[in-house]
Amino acid sequence: MDNSSEFAPVYLRHDLMVEIGRLEMAMEHLVERDPVQREQLRPRLESRMSHLISELDHLPV
Repeated sequence: MDNSSEFAPVYLRHDLMVEIGRLEMAMEHLVERDPVQREQLRPRLESRMSHLISELDHLPV
């Protein structure tokens, strides 16, 4: 019997949460960058965060 499919949503949820944590840390460290880099990176980080949160919301409970 293969139980790996039962754990797949748990692992995916974990992976998404880890990546969201990494993005949160990256956003916190934006203040250490020069203003030009901040303005270039912020929209990309926010877009990625939005995408990951959306993916997380669509996972089965």
